[in-house]
Amino acid sequence: MKILVTGGAGFIGSHLVDRLINDGHTVVVIDNLSLGRIEHVNSKAVFYKMDIRDEKLAQIFKEEQPEIVSHHAAQASVTKSMENPFLDNDVNIRGTLNILECCRNYGVKKIIFSSTGGAVYGEPQRIPVNEQHPINPLSIYGLHKYFGEKYLYLYNENYGLQYIILRYSNVYGPRQNPNGEAGVIAIFSRQLLQGATPTIFGDGNKTRDYLYVDDVIEANLLVMDFNKNGRIFNLGWGLEITDKKIYYSIKEALGVNTKPIYGSKRPGELDRIALDAMYIKKELGWQPKVILKEGIAKTVAYYKKMLSKNEP
Repeated sequence: MKILVTGGAGFIGSHLVDRLINDGHTVVVIDNLSLGRIEHVNSKAVFYKMDIRDEKLAQIFKEEQPEIVSHHAAQASVTKSMENPFLDNDVNIRGTLNILECCRNYGVKKIIFSSTGGAVYGEPQRIPVNEQHPINPLSIYGLHKYFGEKYLYLYNENYGLQYIILRYSNVYGPRQNPNGEAGVIAIFSRQLLQGATPTIFGDGNKTRDYLYVDDVIEANLLVMDFNKNGRIFNLGWGLEITDKKIYYSIKEALGVNTKPIYGSKRPGELDRIALDAMYIKKELGWQPKVILKEGIAKTVAYYKKMLSKNEP
């Protein structure tokens, strides 16, 4: 198949592109390189440097005629969404609409949308949170991701565009940008390697559900061949991990003794979250495999290697 990946030079998108090409697919990548890196783009992919908001996007769809779109390009920071809601709206709403219009006009069969399970639900009434939990986002980012989901529903109802929504927990692993994305493991790893003192926002007891990037890619591959339309799947372990545990796990992996600084809790951030992924486990047999200790070891090794090469 020919698959177009938005954000394909970024963290999750570039890993997905690699797997798709290894599996024999033809892949087209669109990325504006604001956070993504050109060296992460597989050399066998067709690459276009372009913002998803650009009106010239239609020309790429017209020329390439993708069958499936995997939409990963986004403004992905909760904090930035609260600081600049207009930017978040522009990228995550207008950009997504531009993608959907191109899908409608150029015969795309299906779109896979990377959403957020860590932000759409708000403070959970129960943990782990399943897909039937009320939607009550506390951040602009979570709200706009949910709007994106509803646009997919409308485009399916009105134009027949099939879709699958994947609500991610906190994804981590190699290639995550420690300078721009919402990735605390990447941020802490790089800071500790550089001898800086990381800041934990809040008292350190905030919890998240952490999922290694390889497990996310497996879920993306499974849903590409899934013939049921309009499904929403959580991706996560269903386990709450505190900021303190993440910090001390990274510190142990690196063999350093730096103590963190504690700062004020940031607007829009949840106190607790973990996702129930039972639906995708039952329907597609997906199961996360990389445990936290193993994933952190792999991630830390990557940043050590990057630092030794003086790469950002």
